[in-house]
Amino acid sequence: MTNSIAVLGVGPIRGLGAAIAKRFATDGFTVTIGGRDGARLESVAAEISSFGGGPATALAVDVTDPAKVLAFFDQVDETPDVVVYNAGNNQRIPFLDITPEAFEDFWRTCCFGGFLVGQEAARRMLPRGRGTILFTGASASRRGRPDFAHFAAGKAGLRMVAESMARTFGPQGLHVGHVIIDGAIDGDRIHRLVPEVAAAKGADGLLGIDAIAETFWQLHHQHPSAWTMETELRPYKEPF
Repeated sequence: MTNSIAVLGVGPIRGLGAAIAKRFATDGFTVTIGGRDGARLESVAAEISSFGGGPATALAVDVTDPAKVLAFFDQVDETPDVVVYNAGNNQRIPFLDITPEAFEDFWRTCCFGGFLVGQEAARRMLPRGRGTILFTGASASRRGRPDFAHFAAGKAGLRMVAESMARTFGPQGLHVGHVIIDGAIDGDRIHRLVPEVAAAKGADGLLGIDAIAETFWQLHHQHPSAWTMETELRPYKEPF
């Protein structure tokens, strides 16, 4: 039987979602990736399939739309062994400048989408009595910094969704985990938008994208007698 993974929230090939998908594909997992940009998804899926890992399928999805999340899972050939919720957005906005619309948009992507995906994944995994559901978190889930109240609120909510799911479904065979990313990721986004920040971080100042993906792989393979519900990843240079 072929193992499978679904990663929702996949952007560029040099992004965390794609890196997680590639790590599992390397060990023969069938991969389904989801994101809003269908054309980019297709190119990412083609690259994952071409480097010798497991086959990859791209499905466009809006993770904040319940009907589209349901349609995504309906299009996957079989219930995945692993589901990863990696969708998120971030932007510095002074508190008094946050519009109601912006606050809701960040909450819908960072938290509500995670609830929708987590709920549907659990619903499908429970009859089988096994499965792994992992959420990409952020240090903002633990602390609200100035100008990031909108982001912190969404990420803190996602953390509570993950913890509640872990307590509910762990005894029923589902491993639910939350991975806090504390620091900037060495991927396409930071090098494209703020290359000066990436340069200033220096050697090992950014989280290695493949190293993060390795942690997701390890979490899925933990023995049920010692499951991790939450782990934090940061460069050794990162203050905390």
